[in-house]
Amino acid sequence: MYRTLGKLSCSVKPTSIQALKRSYAVSSTLIKPVKELTHLDTDVPQSTLDKVNEFTKYTVNTYARPDVVIARGKGCYLYDTSDRRYLDFTAGIAVTALGHSDSEVAQVLYDQANKLLHTSNLYHNEHAGALAKTMVETTRQHGGEWASKLFLANSGTEANEGALKFARKWGKQFSPDKTEIVCFTNAFHGRSMGALSVTFNPKYQKPFAPLVPGIVTSPYNDVDAALSAITDKTCGVIIEPIQGEGGVHPAKAEFLEALRKRCDETNTLLIFDEIQCGLARTGKMWGHQHFNVTPDVMTMAKPLANGVPIGAILTTEKVGEMIKTGDHGTTFGGNPLAAAVALNVVNRITTPEFIASVNQKGEHLKGLLRQVQDSHPDLIKEVRGKGLLIGVEFTKDPSPIVKMARERGLLLVTAGCNTVRVIPPLIITEEEAVEGVSKFAGAVDQFAALSHQ
Repeated sequence: MYRTLGKLSCSVKPTSIQALKRSYAVSSTLIKPVKELTHLDTDVPQSTLDKVNEFTKYTVNTYARPDVVIARGKGCYLYDTSDRRYLDFTAGIAVTALGHSDSEVAQVLYDQANKLLHTSNLYHNEHAGALAKTMVETTRQHGGEWASKLFLANSGTEANEGALKFARKWGKQFSPDKTEIVCFTNAFHGRSMGALSVTFNPKYQKPFAPLVPGIVTSPYNDVDAALSAITDKTCGVIIEPIQGEGGVHPAKAEFLEALRKRCDETNTLLIFDEIQCGLARTGKMWGHQHFNVTPDVMTMAKPLANGVPIGAILTTEKVGEMIKTGDHGTTFGGNPLAAAVALNVVNRITTPEFIASVNQKGEHLKGLLRQVQDSHPDLIKEVRGKGLLIGVEFTKDPSPIVKMARERGLLLVTAGCNTVRVIPPLIITEEEAVEGVSKFAGAVDQFAALSHQ
């Protein structure tokens, strides 16, 4: 059964929160659109084109990429093989929270690579257990008293696969028929089969049907539909507290509250996918903390090791104790290299000062983006988001703006319906924000001019 319900830089660290507020108060800087095209696709050297063509012969063609080869990065900037510099407003799709080539991360990688890379989970290693302890304790320090157990994986989709398995086992404690999983429209949970089955996007799903049975899709933020969808046959409900790929849409507080209550009534696990909105990205340690609703299971990945592949599942004590030896596993998950880096990253991005800085930077950046909106009220519908997870929604498909921005030296990524995602490294400076929005404004001006022809 598969059914759908309803309609479908790095700045010097300030010494106090007060200093952060002064440094990142919403700027009165007036944005001056950048008109000059400094990174034209037509200027890519033939040697680079030859290299791209050679690579393409040997790779599965799953990505639409420009003829640019990125060679190195530092802070909020990337450099291609022609040494052209790009300001990165994608952060590897919300991954490099501490920027590119962070010196501390590089040192941890070097030290650990010279010590121990891999043992498998046949044995303990000194970093995986320490990371689990740190994640649980730090989450509790930020108000998440529910957090108790951690399972380490290798990616976000892998974490979500594990969470879905946990939900299926949870349901069978109550009834062999308690196997349904509720998900929501415009969600993105990954590309592997289970995660894809709860990712409501026909473009992604159709080529791989039939999908995992027992999935019920309900409209995002529709309380009545969700209450009807969650029944005594439901073992798990999976949701992003703030949708990223779906267009940067926060859940409504009353919607998450209703889900929590209904899950309690039906002995159903509430799973929060915090792969994109977690770990300081939205100005809190976890995105769901904006809504004062807690999960039974939470998944994370992207910024956890600043680009080193890793994922994790955080659970309550009851859920963690339910999973027994042999129920789930991984060869590479929790390897010493990724775990060592994640320990460094978590300890740095969860301090009160760092999280306060993300809030201040987010308000500053949204203020700058709203200047562009004010210049194009017929083209830009809304600037929304929390912290440095920002969406700029247009009244028409903004895909050409990504190319126009790149040709000015700014990297962007789209999301959902007519939305550009602005997700820079969390270390972005005020000056870098102004630079980026100035280039974005130039791209929007160019797009508007073409639209009116």
